[in-house]
Amino acid sequence: MSTVTISAADVNKLRQQTGAGMMDCKKALTETNGDFESAIDFLRKKGAKVAASRQDRESNEGVVIARSSADGKFGVIIELNCETDFVAKNAEFIAFANLIANKAVEEKPATIEALYDLTIDVDATTAKIGEVIIDKTGKIGEKIGVSKYAVVEGEKVVAYIHGNYRLGVLVGLSANAAGADEAGKDVAMQIAAMNPVAIDKDGVDATTIERELEIAKEQIRAEGKPEEMVEKISLGKLNKFYKDSTLLNQEFVKDPSKSVAQFLSTVEKGLTVTAFKRVALGA
Repeated sequence: MSTVTISAADVNKLRQQTGAGMMDCKKALTETNGDFESAIDFLRKKGAKVAASRQDRESNEGVVIARSSADGKFGVIIELNCETDFVAKNAEFIAFANLIANKAVEEKPATIEALYDLTIDVDATTAKIGEVIIDKTGKIGEKIGVSKYAVVEGEKVVAYIHGNYRLGVLVGLSANAAGADEAGKDVAMQIAAMNPVAIDKDGVDATTIERELEIAKEQIRAEGKPEEMVEKISLGKLNKFYKDSTLLNQEFVKDPSKSVAQFLSTVEKGLTVTAFKRVALGA
């Protein structure tokens, strides 16, 4: 056991250097006889245990990063979470999230597990993303991790980040037409604002359709309409749902005189959306 006296000032100094928790810093200094460099190494080596002790903590803060490849054929969204807004706004944390996103674009992993298995260069070392996350959990003193990972492939994929890293969107277009970058961004902003459930009505799942019809029928009956009219009116309400909630049928936010489909046709005839992903922080 160390005979060196560990002062509160020493503990606070190590906390400032590493971001680790007070008790973790005190233990690190005690175990290393007050040697700061050794204490930092101790915290890094114990990062897995620190992470394990924080698994029951809420990590609802963080950043969402959307990124597309240089050739515009592939894009990813990641949500990297932490526990506090203070860490989420830290430039080093945001840079780490961007590093993960860049690696995902480069290697195209299919799952978060596969993403964690990729190797990156960070903090003058080379390690797997999963290992670096454990290490940073020990250093920062907060539970961090990737909670969401989405990809889109297409002829033209446009990435958009909204609200200071609070929401990310990927849009896949059917062609890399002239003006596709700007059009893709406009559609991505539409998705961010209006949160469509599908590209068009053919993409709406049967469960959602059934739920919307049931809600419509109950509303119609509550209005006292005759039962023989319920089915017809409910189908009309379902069509209104398609118009409001499916991307291509929505009014284009920047020009409500057009639908999104009509807007895309003004960019290039036949241009359409083939896929999209929308990830909101904590949602």
